[in-house]
Amino acid sequence: MGLFDRKERRTMPTLNTSSLPDLIFTLLFFFIIVTTMREVRLKVEFTLPQGTELEKLEKKSLVTFIYVGRPAAPYRERLGDEPRIQLNDAFATPEDIPEYIAGERARMSEADRPLMQVSLKVDESTRMGLVTDIKKALQQANALNINYSVTPEPAP
Repeated sequence: MGLFDRKERRTMPTLNTSSLPDLIFTLLFFFIIVTTMREVRLKVEFTLPQGTELEKLEKKSLVTFIYVGRPAAPYRERLGDEPRIQLNDAFATPEDIPEYIAGERARMSEADRPLMQVSLKVDESTRMGLVTDIKKALQQANALNINYSVTPEPAP
């Protein structure tokens, strides 16, 4: 029986960590791909009206948004309560829209430019005169494919 007796203690083998960087970079790559960054910081508040004839947009990369509503709380003291137009991260006037549309078209590929859509996210209490001014400016910019963002009507 002396053959199986060992006086020295066995040590635990060390953990192999050579594949740990591969796992970390795989997780990092996954989160980079899955995470979407918010494109625009909203400076206006709006409540979308309800609609019945809804259609889902196919390619959101072809959609340019124009936000219209009363300024958010931090900007209200300086700008008042009147509805304002927001293009990307800045307040604008209807006269700024053709230049904005031209810049958005320039960022798109040549094949996607005719498919560009402009989506108006307008507060339900905004007067129609401002929306008409925006539509006229879009017409001057030759952006004729316009849609309105709405919330679905609740089911009865």
